[in-house]
Amino acid sequence: MGDVPDSEPTPDGSNGDLRLSDTNRVEAFSDAVFAIVVTLLVLDLRAPRYRPGDLLSALASQWPAYVAFLVSFVYVGVIWLNHHALFRRIRRLDLGMQWINLIILLSAVIVPFPTAVLSSALASGDSRHDARVAVVLYALVAAVMAAPWWGVFTYLRRHPDLLEPGVPSAYIKAQRIRPLTGLGLYVLCGVGGWFISPAVGLGCIGAVILYHALTSEGLHENPLGRILR
Repeated sequence: MGDVPDSEPTPDGSNGDLRLSDTNRVEAFSDAVFAIVVTLLVLDLRAPRYRPGDLLSALASQWPAYVAFLVSFVYVGVIWLNHHALFRRIRRLDLGMQWINLIILLSAVIVPFPTAVLSSALASGDSRHDARVAVVLYALVAAVMAAPWWGVFTYLRRHPDLLEPGVPSAYIKAQRIRPLTGLGLYVLCGVGGWFISPAVGLGCIGAVILYHALTSEGLHENPLGRILR
């Protein structure tokens, strides 16, 4: 299905034609973008150079690349989970929502950059300062990525007609809190990574990612609990 005309009241009380679209094409395009981002993350994992008999130690020496890849893979996966949960509640899209979705995808495709920087800084091991900078960069990028999610739920609060029937306004109100919470927590992670240690900052980032994973269906829904039951 493509764009379909719909009629909504204009500010002067008359009916105007507003072109809306279903979510199928946007969801398919978004899933493709997430798949490409995950693929790009793998490119930072390379076969090491080694002398005969030293393959195991050469592989072990690349642990920073493994850590950075794992964190970012989970991060992108969590973004996709949240995106999927969001679009299950959206019935149709207007131009504003399409632009906000593009901004979300823009923030996602940036992830491979701080991942590569983090991997490189941790692998060098020569400068604690560089490791702090890399962790702060990752945390700041993650904080910036929270902004369009706040925009999504703010927009949907103003345009409830885009939602599936039965989606409570309380859900939208609660979900607006999550991006702001994430933004603040990521900033704290960057502060911890700079003033305490890169390991503390990276662990904090992992904890915030876990928070967003467990609340992808809403603040009061815990998917992990349903999996374990």
